[in-house]
Formats: sequence, structure tokens, C-alpha cells
Amino acid sequence: MGQPQKPIAAEQQILSLGRVLQSLREEDDVDVLIETTISYLKEQFDYKLIWIALYDRLNHILFGKGGITPDSDTSFLRQRVVLSPGDLLEQVVIEQHPLGIADLQTEIRAPEWRKIAEKSHIQGTIILPIRYKDRCLGVLLLGSERWGYLLTGEAKARLMMVLGELGAVLYQNEMDLQQKQTKRTDEPLLELLENLRSLSNLNQRLEAAVQATHKFVSPSRTNVYWFEREGRYFWCRMSNQLVKIDHNSSSQQAAGMTVQELSDFYYALTVNQIVSIGDARSSLKSHFTAKLLQRLKVRSLLASPIIWQKNLLGFLAVESNQPRIWTEADKNFVQGAAGLISLVAPSESMENTIKQIQEDAQLTGQVAQGIYSEHDLQETLDNCAKRVLARLAATRFLLLQYDPEQNNYQFIYQSQPYNRRPLTFALNTLKELDEQLLQRSTQAVEIENLDEDLRFFNWRPFLLENGVRSLLICKCTHSDIPPAILVITHENHRSWTTLEKDLLWAVSQQIGVIIRQWELHNRTTQQQKTSQAFEQCLRILTQSQNSKIEAGKKHLERTALEQIASILGCPLAVLLSWSPGESWAEIIPGVVNNSLFGIFSDASISIQAEALIQWALATESYLTLNVDNLPSKTRKWLNTPDKGQILVMALRTNADYEITGVVLLADYQERQWSEQNLSAIATLISQLAWWRREKQITRLLESTTEDLRQLNWYKHRRLEEIQRITALSLKQIHDLGIPANELTQMRYELLLRQLDHTAASMSGMLKLEQWQLHISWETMPIASLLKRSLERIENLLKHQKLWIGVHGLGQQIEEQSPNNSSLARGIPTSNAQSAMAMSPTGYAYAGDIVKIELVIHELLINACNSSKNGGRIDIWCRRLDASKSSNAKHFSASRGAEHQKSLELSITYNGAIEPQLLTELHNNTPKDVLAPSKLDQPPGLHLLICQNLMQELGGELNFYQLPDNRVVSRLLLTLVDHNS
Repeated sequence: MGQPQKPIAAEQQILSLGRVLQSLREEDDVDVLIETTISYLKEQFDYKLIWIALYDRLNHILFGKGGITPDSDTSFLRQRVVLSPGDLLEQVVIEQHPLGIADLQTEIRAPEWRKIAEKSHIQGTIILPIRYKDRCLGVLLLGSERWGYLLTGEAKARLMMVLGELGAVLYQNEMDLQQKQTKRTDEPLLELLENLRSLSNLNQRLEAAVQATHKFVSPSRTNVYWFEREGRYFWCRMSNQLVKIDHNSSSQQAAGMTVQELSDFYYALTVNQIVSIGDARSSLKSHFTAKLLQRLKVRSLLASPIIWQKNLLGFLAVESNQPRIWTEADKNFVQGAAGLISLVAPSESMENTIKQIQEDAQLTGQVAQGIYSEHDLQETLDNCAKRVLARLAATRFLLLQYDPEQNNYQFIYQSQPYNRRPLTFALNTLKELDEQLLQRSTQAVEIENLDEDLRFFNWRPFLLENGVRSLLICKCTHSDIPPAILVITHENHRSWTTLEKDLLWAVSQQIGVIIRQWELHNRTTQQQKTSQAFEQCLRILTQSQNSKIEAGKKHLERTALEQIASILGCPLAVLLSWSPGESWAEIIPGVVNNSLFGIFSDASISIQAEALIQWALATESYLTLNVDNLPSKTRKWLNTPDKGQILVMALRTNADYEITGVVLLADYQERQWSEQNLSAIATLISQLAWWRREKQITRLLESTTEDLRQLNWYKHRRLEEIQRITALSLKQIHDLGIPANELTQMRYELLLRQLDHTAASMSGMLKLEQWQLHISWETMPIASLLKRSLERIENLLKHQKLWIGVHGLGQQIEEQSPNNSSLARGIPTSNAQSAMAMSPTGYAYAGDIVKIELVIHELLINACNSSKNGGRIDIWCRRLDASKSSNAKHFSASRGAEHQKSLELSITYNGAIEPQLLTELHNNTPKDVLAPSKLDQPPGLHLLICQNLMQELGGELNFYQLPDNRVVSRLLLTLVDHNS
């Protein structure tokens, strides 16, 4: 068996690493661990300076535990190093990452080590954290006489393994030490609980809790402070130094501490938060911590609230005259002791609490009974307010209701002592945050100190001015903007218990039912008022008035405006009125009930230039705006306060009809009009618009009818006189005898026959058509009808040098010049007539010959007047089936001729015609009888008469323009077989 081989260098390093790791795992003494680590580092690494220090987290300090130096002077290696911001050592501790320094002698961030480095000739340095998980337990400093600080990968790995094992062992030792040093709270608390069970008096129980807490925590003093809600102050009820302190004691310990003095401390207790103030640490803000310690004359404080049913009864405090760091065990015990006190505290007043609960239930029951009984609601609220004020020891009982018209809260009920005046102001609407606070609340909102509390900020000035210092607020109903709010106020700073807040919440919900009853009553009253206004307006609008009396019309409009204004309660209501086609509006005043509102009735208001009128015309319904938005030109004739509002609405009936006025209402800006009332007045204004339109149409038709009657009477009497004179002249001619000359005799007899025919036709017209048209039934060849029509305009054609051509009568027609001797050349000859009307297959017009001849004559006159001199007129004839025209078919059927044909007679010419006239002549175009129209005067009026007359005659008459700008008058006539 051979000699064992000597291990190589790498194996020796691994063996040495294994031995030191094993030693670190098996050792518990911290000093031995440090020495073992230093020895390994000295043996395995070529560093002249080695220093190991442990980190104190609480004090942010490094404690030196030893190492080696070049000159063997190790005194400074065991010093305490206080870490400061910016130091290299603090950077390693905080970041927990290694830090390399190329030359420690030049490093200004470690002044102490810089001096040591200069003395010991140390340059390259590495500082490494000793850590476990995320906790830094210490640092290792390695210094070399060489410049630089690099470690090889293998050496760095061995070093990190040793430091990692050292950190794990140090962490475990620290945890074991803490566990040994930690005081157990379970046994002392169980012992305290057993003592509390055996005691019957609250003061004795408080004394036992104070003594147990003082023994466990060992502070300078241990006190129990009790909270008085009325007055909002704390007083020392129990102390380990002065046991069983009387509430009325004048000692300094028993002296009260107000909530205003404690401030943040008090609000932390109310949310069940333990307050800890120790050495350089505080759970409160720094500026208040010093104030609180000065008030209590201590340097450390640990306080836990005593809470029962969300009500703060007081707090248990341990106080120290020296700076002290409170351990978790101290906090847990104080919190547990305070919790035990909160469990035994209610037993002192249990009977009173039960009695109070019974009285509260009786109070809410009486409120509910009063609501559903037949008692007066005012009496119910009086009884409720009296009992609530007595129960809560409050000053005022206020019930507010939101007024949407005024946009504020009004006091609809209030109760206060006899020596207090009722509140006479109104409260503005709540800010958005306060509205959300009330919407989310499920119990009364408490404000203990209105001087400091910023909630309900826009109410504070009014309430503070009237002596309110604390209050409870409850919403009575649920909605976006609380429509009803119950407020209980007090003249002093105070707080209320949860039981009291729950009571007020229950009462407020019962009162909410009363509010809803009032709302229903008010709504019914408003609906009745609106209904009466509707009834009155309808009665006014349906009254029959003489259209000639303008004052009567204005009286009805003024009365209608009064009813419209009464719904909104507006102090000003006027009507800006005009007739279609006018440019200026007339002011019709309806209501002026306030000197601040008014109009200048003599002002001239331009419809196009007045902004209010144009805004109303551009709005489909009503428009509301502030007076501030009105232009200065409008303010010259409209007098309203600066903080006012305007409502305007046009008298609109139909989109195709003319607007004849604008209703204007004015009111104060603070008032908010409800949607229900706005809808009601919109309906009434619409009714007023229709009434005005009907009245205007009636007046127009009556005036037109009267004018036509006068004209018809005059023309009829003139025709009677002409007929009489004509008949007398004929009689005289007959009496004179027949001339002897044969040619003269023939012409004489022809003229006599024409005069006889004319006189006979006038006699028939005077007899049958005095007040209405008489439709006769005759036939005439189409060619003859056209020939007679053209003969009547012969002089006009010659004067304007117009060309005329007739097409479609059965032969090729040549265009004729007006210079020819006779217009008949443009008409078919007798042969053509026989081909069209006289042959067995010919056709003739069937109807009222006189009237259709007048229609054709009017169309030809219009074509001549619209054509330019030297222009051209074409007459086109074309046969159609009866189905082409519904009117012709209906007329033929009424005559019993089912197989009759129609003739399309089109007159075309190059001339000017207004597009508006063409649009209005179209049968399907809606027409507003009040709007200015091209059909009110010739030539449009004559064309419209012809168009309507053709419909009565069973034909059609249409007007349109071709793409080449020629104007067409299309006439549809009924044809019959001439032989039939």
C-alpha cells in the first residue's frame, strides 16, 4: 500500500472551504463565528486589512467585531460606527450589494477609513454585505496594499458562500434571541380577564386593567382616560398613581383635555388605531407629536382606544418620561387590555341603555303612527321634533327641502327653544363631494366641530353665524340630489353615539314618508293649476271674436300669456308678433308684475336683426338663457335684472308654415323651472300658435271672400246692364228693318246673329252663374277650338312678332309667321278638320267649351307675355288613353263613356318663369295660405285659377320646365268620337 498523495492546491481550497462551512453551521457563539470567518479569510485571501461589523437596524449603527491590520493595531476594529447619508458603508447596508474601491486613501465618502488606509498603506478595497434573504446583518471590509479591487470568479464564489453561511447563522441566532427576549402576552391577558370576571364595579375593573398593564409594560405612568361627548373632552378616570379619580376632581391628572387640543390623536382613536410615540418614531404627524407629548408632559406614549359599538369611550395610555421604543409585545398587551375594558364598560349603564332603546323604539313608532293616521302632519312633526331634541340634547330640529325652481334648500319645518329665533335664510345646493357623501351614507353624518370640519362647506358661514357648532345630517329620501334633509344642531362642540345616530336615521326615514306625501300633494296642486291654465287657455282660444276688432284679438293673446306665465310664476311675459312677409315685430305685453322687469313697447324690433327672435326661430322647441348672454341691442328694449333668465319659444305650427311670433318669458336666475312646467307651457304656446294661425287664416279668408263678393256683385250688375243695353240695341236694330243692299244685308244678318248669340250667352250666364260656376256639356272639334283661341290673340302675336306652330292635328303643319294675312294658315284646313273631327273616326273636345276656351286663351296670353319679341310658341297635340289621367277617367266614367280618349295639349315657349312660381303651381307642394306667395297676384293667380278650374272640368293642367329651359304648359282634355 503506497503513501497517500499530497492534495493539489485546488483540492486544498475546497477542503478548507468545507471545513469552515461546517464550523459555521455547528457554532452558536457569535464571537467564535466571527473569529472562524476571520481566520479563513486570512488564510485563503491575500488581504492585509480585514474588518467584520454587525448591523443594528433600530439605531442604524455598525458594531465592529474584529479583524486584522498590517500593524496589528486592532483597537479601532471594535468601535461603533454611526451610519450617515452618503457614506459608503450606509450605501452597502441599504443597497445590500458589494462595493469596490480602487484606492481607499483617496475616497472622500469614508473619511475615517481614509485615515486608516493612509496609515496602513491600504489601496484596493472591497466592502461586502453580510445578508440573509432581504435583511442586512453586517458588513465585511477587505483591504489590500495593491491598487484595484478585482476578485477572480473562483475566489469570489468561495467568499460569497462563506458570507452566505455566516449570514444564515447570524439570522437564526438573532431570531432565537428575540424569541427568548419577547414577553408573552397571552398569560398576563388571561390572568387579567379572570380578575375582571371576579369584579363587579367598573372602577375596580379599570384599576385591575391599569395595574396589569403597568406591570407588564413598566412605563412611568399608566392611565385610563374617559371621553365626555357633550363638551368633547377627555378626563383621567383611572391611574396607577391616583387610583379611582373622581370626575369632579381638581387635580391636574383629572383635568380635561379637549378634542381640539388632541386633534389628530383623537381622530386616530376614533378609527380604532393604536397610537405609538417612541424614540424618534411616531404614528402621528411630527408637528403634532411634539405638541401632544408637551401636553401630557411625557417623552414616549402608547395609547389604545376603548371602543364599544363604534363609539369611542376613552383610551388606555402607557406613558414614559424617557425616550422608549415600544415592542410589539407592549403594543399587543395594551391593545388587548383596552379591548377587555371595552367589553366590561357597557355593563355599568346596561339598564339605562336598555331603557333608552325602548324609548327610541317608542319614538320611531309614534312617528310612523302619526304619518299613517289622520292627524295633522304639522302636529306629527311638532311631537317628533320635541322628543328628538330632548333625546339628543340638541338645540335645533331643521327639515330642509330642495326647491328645483330656486335651486336651493328651503326650511319647510324647524323647531328650536323659545329663546332662539327661527332661521330665515335659504341654503345653497350642496357641493358635489357633499352630495356624494350623503348619497353613500347609511347613517347620520356627524360633524363634531363645524369650525374645523370642511364638510358641507357652503353651509358653514350661515350656520356658524347663527350659533351652530356641531350637527347631525340625514338624508330623508334616496335620489341624486337629496330632496329632503334632516339636520340636528347644537351650540357647543360635541359628538353623538352610534345609538343616537341610528335613532336619528330611523326618524329621518320616517319623515321621508311625510316629505313624499307633501311632494305628492304639491304635485297634485301644481297639476290642478296647470290643468286650470289649460282649461282657461282653451276656453279663451275657442271664443269667437270679431276678426275686424284688433283690440279683441290682443285681449285674447294677453289673457293667454297670463295663463302661460302663471304656470311658471314669471313676472314678465310678452309676445313679439308679426304677420307673414313683415320685417318688424310688434310687442304685445301680457304680464309685467315687477318693477325690475319691463319692456319699451314703442321700440322698433327688426325680425332679422333681433338676436332673441333669430335664436327662437333656430330652435325646434323652447330656449332658455341667462340675461348676461343677451346683446346690448336687446337690453335697450328689454329691462331685466342682471341675474335673470329668459325663455323664448317661436309660435311654430308646421315646418312648412310661416312663424308669426315669439313668446318671451323672464324670471330670476336663481329659480329653476321644472321639466313638467316647461312641457306644459310649451304645449300652451303651441296651442297659441295654432290659434293665431287659424284666426289669421279666418281673417284672410273672410277678407278675401268679402272682396270677391263685392267684385262679383259689381261685375254681375255691370253685365246685367250691358246685357240690357245690348238687348235694347238689338231691338232697335230689328225695328229699323233690313237694308236694301244685298251685300250689306248679308253682313247685317251675320252681325245680328252674332249679337243675338252673345246676348243669349250673357242671359244664360246671368241666369245660371250668378254666385257659382255652371258646368255645361258640349262638343267642339279640337281644330276649331284652337283656331278660335288663336284668333283672340292675333293682335298680341303681331305686336310682339311671335312665331307660332301647331303640331299633331293630322297633317304636316308648316310654321307660320305673324306677318301672314291669316293665322288660320297654321291651323288645318277644312279637310284637316274633317280628318280630325268630322270624319267617322274624328274626335272632338267634350266639356264646357266656353271655360276651356278661356283656359287655353289664358295659357296663350301667358306664353306671349313671357316670350321675347320674335320668339316662338309651339302647340303640341297627342292622343292618350283615358288611364293616363285619373281626373279624365273619373269624369268620363261619370258621363257613362268608358272608352273615351284624352288629348294632351302642350304649349311650349322660350321664356322666363320664376322657379318659385313653378314650385307653388305643383299640386303636391304644401302651401301656407298666410305666407307671401306668387299665386296671390297675376300671372300666378290666373294660372292657379285655370289649374283648379281644369280639375273641376275633369282635366289636368301642369307646368314644368324642360332641360333646354323651354317652359311647358301641359293641358289634358277629354276627347269623344264626334259621331257619338
